[in-house]
Amino acid sequence: MIGGGTGSFTLLKELKNYAQDITALVTMADDGGSTGQLRDEYGVLPPGDVRQCLVALSNSTAQMRNLFNYRFGEGSFEGHSFGNLFLTAVEKMTDDFGEAVKLAGKVLNVTGQVIPITLDNTHLVMLDDNKEMLGEYQIGQTRFKGKTRPDFKLEPHAWINPEAKQAIKNADMVVIAPGNFYGSLVPAVIVDGVAEALQKTNARVVQVVNLVTKPGQTDSWKVTDYVEELERFIGRGVVDYALYNTEKPTPEMLKQYAADGEFPVGYKASDLKKARYRAVGKDLVSKEFPVIAKNDKLERTLIRHDADAVARQLMRIYFS
Repeated sequence: MIGGGTGSFTLLKELKNYAQDITALVTMADDGGSTGQLRDEYGVLPPGDVRQCLVALSNSTAQMRNLFNYRFGEGSFEGHSFGNLFLTAVEKMTDDFGEAVKLAGKVLNVTGQVIPITLDNTHLVMLDDNKEMLGEYQIGQTRFKGKTRPDFKLEPHAWINPEAKQAIKNADMVVIAPGNFYGSLVPAVIVDGVAEALQKTNARVVQVVNLVTKPGQTDSWKVTDYVEELERFIGRGVVDYALYNTEKPTPEMLKQYAADGEFPVGYKASDLKKARYRAVGKDLVSKEFPVIAKNDKLERTLIRHDADAVARQLMRIYFS
């Protein structure tokens, strides 16, 4: 699975009930919240998305999982999660973020493995309307101004982690996780070597399409738009399956849980029927309110996938 943030976290938690040999390839350009502070103060690689994937795949006790996700609500550690501090401390001690992730994986007894998609200390840069914007968090929260879709790069340049490259090569199925499209997914797939690995793998590539649009970035997008834009970065013809939601969130859910300007991602059956990839549509909206970590101050979309339903559909695709 390639992605980061809440999208990967919620799906990995359920997918481990159906598959044991799971590899989470995690985006490494996050610079918001606790992660951003730790990067600025200690020069470390971003721990936040890695921590979430580790906890999601953990088979340790609930107490241990809760410990890694615990956020301090006051004092000098305010806003920081214990897991972020753990990964930062081990990286500073060993000067090797990859080893820090492996150690945390042992502590949490994870199913499969969690691998940073790059080990280069890099930041996302966007060129929109002839102006550059730096930082994944800022880009993820802004409204685009240009008439065409923006361009993106990583600075400094980032190369794929050899372990991530090998994982894509050896995979039976590669899942592109849902999430903040430009703020979370794009910085993973534009790492030098990722697109090439996806083009060469014999694995089925499945994109799990977002449930709702993002104001100012993906307004009015349909399922076909998400696949088309992903393939702008990874190469046309790479996606084999698009898994999308057919059930609209209720007006009550949209009113209570959606941010201003978020609307359900639509689809046109005739377009999907003509698509080169296979489109699989199911009811994938969670009917339960998500649990938000105490002292988590970041704004998050509260309309979520029914992760178990998505996992079951992925397994059907896997065995088809």
